[in-house]
Amino acid sequence: MPELPEVETIKTDLEKALINVKITDLKIYLPKIIKTNLTTFKKTLKNNYFKKIKRRGKLIIISLKEKDKFLLIHLKMTGQLIYQKKEKIIAGGHNEENFELLFPGKHTHLFFTFADNSKLYFNDLRQFGYLKLVNQQELDLILSSYGLEPLAPDFNLKKLKSLLKNKKRNIKAFLLDQKIIAGIGNIYADEILFASKILPLRSTDTLQEEEVLRLFKNIKLILKKAVQYRGTTFNNFVDANGQKGNFLKKLKIYQKEKEPCLKCGSKIQKEKIAGRGTRFCPLCQR
Repeated sequence: MPELPEVETIKTDLEKALINVKITDLKIYLPKIIKTNLTTFKKTLKNNYFKKIKRRGKLIIISLKEKDKFLLIHLKMTGQLIYQKKEKIIAGGHNEENFELLFPGKHTHLFFTFADNSKLYFNDLRQFGYLKLVNQQELDLILSSYGLEPLAPDFNLKKLKSLLKNKKRNIKAFLLDQKIIAGIGNIYADEILFASKILPLRSTDTLQEEEVLRLFKNIKLILKKAVQYRGTTFNNFVDANGQKGNFLKKLKIYQKEKEPCLKCGSKIQKEKIAGRGTRFCPLCQR
């Protein structure tokens, strides 16, 4: 699933390419991914412009030229955004081993064409992602349900302690709850807990002061490093700028079940925790 680092990467890349470039056409192959009236959606976007692109948690928020209009894009489990202008390609979202440079592809459900002949494709294998038009009031209501941004300056140790206070649930579920901390998903929750030496089944009310400190430091450190390495998107794909998502090579525990732990040599285990396949080291994590 694309998480904060993957969404931040594609957001930053698209900002450099698409701001103030006129949308000249829009093709929709799978209407169900559009959570707005189709006629309104097409009419609003055609001949419009992207004025600003932001991220909140895993949500992409695009301000349109028309005041009080925003395009929301959520990639969910397997969504991808792929920008193409001649030989230049920017890809972000779900990691796919056999990424083909052929667009539109069999999983392309929508694409924009811009005045400079560039295109932006929305791909989604499992079709859980969506696009939606909202006004400012609707956007404010949606964002009010999101938790703290873990890379924002106001997310500090004191805030984390406050979020943990009087909570009694397993720490994996806590990290995945977007109403508490926005943007952390399964990959980074496993990596954060491994680095913090905390078992994912540990109840939040059992964490000691030094464990909370380690947790806070590793949330910041691992997410920042993942953004630096462009997340886990398309580790075998290099765009026209020679950039690729190669944080997959930095992962210590995610998808490494049955392999020896890099720290102690014990076999990494996998269990279903908080509804997600969860990897952990039974010796290093307590």
